[in-house]
Amino acid sequence: MTPYPGGTADTGSGYRGGVLDPSIAAVRRAVRLSLAPFENSGATILVALSGGPDSLALAAAAAHEGPRLGVEVASVTIDHQLQEGASEVAQRAAEAARGLGIADARTMIAEVGTRGGPEAAARDARYLALDGAAWTSNAAAVLLGHTLDDQAETVLLALARGSGARSLSGMSPHRVDQRGLAWIRPLLDVRRKTTRAFCAASGLEPWQDPHNEDERFRRVRVRRSVLPVLERELGPGVAAALARTAEQMREDDEAFADMIDETIEDIVEHAEAGIAVSAAALAANPPAIRNRIIRLVVDSEFGASLTRSQTLEVARLATDWRGQGPIDLPGCTARRDGGRVVFTAGRS
Repeated sequence: MTPYPGGTADTGSGYRGGVLDPSIAAVRRAVRLSLAPFENSGATILVALSGGPDSLALAAAAAHEGPRLGVEVASVTIDHQLQEGASEVAQRAAEAARGLGIADARTMIAEVGTRGGPEAAARDARYLALDGAAWTSNAAAVLLGHTLDDQAETVLLALARGSGARSLSGMSPHRVDQRGLAWIRPLLDVRRKTTRAFCAASGLEPWQDPHNEDERFRRVRVRRSVLPVLERELGPGVAAALARTAEQMREDDEAFADMIDETIEDIVEHAEAGIAVSAAALAANPPAIRNRIIRLVVDSEFGASLTRSQTLEVARLATDWRGQGPIDLPGCTARRDGGRVVFTAGRS
């Protein structure tokens, strides 16, 4: 813990008895580590600030660490226009950011659609707005305030969907998109209770989103009911264990992805109005690789996701070919053509 200069406590400074509050030290350290690759670059780092305790703690820590590391810190608050008074909440969050020393604290309105349900639609709109804000501010990275608890909830939701290893890998702590923008989650090893303690120790008053109490949303039900029951019945540490599982699955997923990329180069070729895969090569691969190749081909070529049962039916065109006809899939059709499994556009 860092002693306060002069050895006196300062209300709202985060120091008690001359030492820095542990919650502030933990969040600042996490942010400092995430910003280290940008040290002395003069880059702009954009904080996604909702005004809640997680993102407010993130913004405060970034405002503290940024100047020390030679980077510019800006913030953006996305107004989804889904609640009464949302614009006022966004403006208060921006004002809080300016109070923390973030001069460039802006708000943006996101147009929320209906695709995928309210949670997915709001998330898609939010990321689209964040991407636009990063573009206009020439940011090198966007910092997101997801915590270890958020990661645990994500893994549980993926388990409930039965959606495979990629979903179980949870949220990535660091991802670089196609144009080179880094999306960073510095707080994935930090508990939600720590960010709340950070705000209390810093004299910050976070906004409490009423949607976080609305049990119409699956994530809220996991947060308020499922995880507490698991912690009570199985003992403390369940959330941390789920987060560790995500990390391990992410490592496996990245290794698998490299293997798949190498394999696909040898067995996939373009076909008329679609793409073809060697049936013999598919059959020769283990099921985990074979099924993943099928899903990746359909996703990358036609922008569609296959269920497990659909994937297994396509795999049978290679492993158990008995003259069966074409298989209708989301966005395409799969059929056996000689020694190839051919995917062509056709069905939506």
